Amino acid sequence: MCCYGAGFVPIRHEISVRKVLGMVQKKLDKKPEGKKAAKKPEERMEANGKRKPAENLQEAKHAEKKPEEKREQKPAEKREEKPGKGKGYNPWDVLRYPHLAEKSMNMVELENKLVFMVSRKSTKSQIKEAVERGFNVKVLSVNVEITRKGAKKAYIKLAPENMASDIASRMGMI
Repeated sequence: MCCYGAGFVPIRHEISVRKVLGMVQKKLDKKPEGKKAAKKPEERMEANGKRKPAENLQEAKHAEKKPEEKREQKPAEKREEKPGKGKGYNPWDVLRYPHLAEKSMNMVELENKLVFMVSRKSTKSQIKEAVERGFNVKVLSVNVEITRKGAKKAYIKLAPENMASDIASRMGMI
């Protein structure tokens, strides 16, 4: 006898475990009644020697696959050159348009900076190269900002020997 809580319970634990294990073993030994046993390869063949279509998913998985026909490859298309590379370079592929807000005009006059809206995919180095090649000036730094509308704005600081106001007047900003 063993004490569990307030009452006494007889110990027959070993006997009940054996019975349960025996019942589980019997269930495992039985074949399931609803399912059919897998057919042997000879049973899957028809009288004329052709294979019967798969009856269930398992047979369909292992059905013979036909080799795919090789497709003719098309010649590789020329990749588009990145802005800033090649002979026919156009800086306006990177620079979209100058930003003409009051803040931008103050930057032109006081800080020697130009402000442009640029292509979303362009990098700082591409922007720098576009300004240098497009306006024949030396660029010191480029800062980039993504606006709330999702456009990219570039703040371009020019070297002291190049005046931003000269370039702005050439473009008709001032």
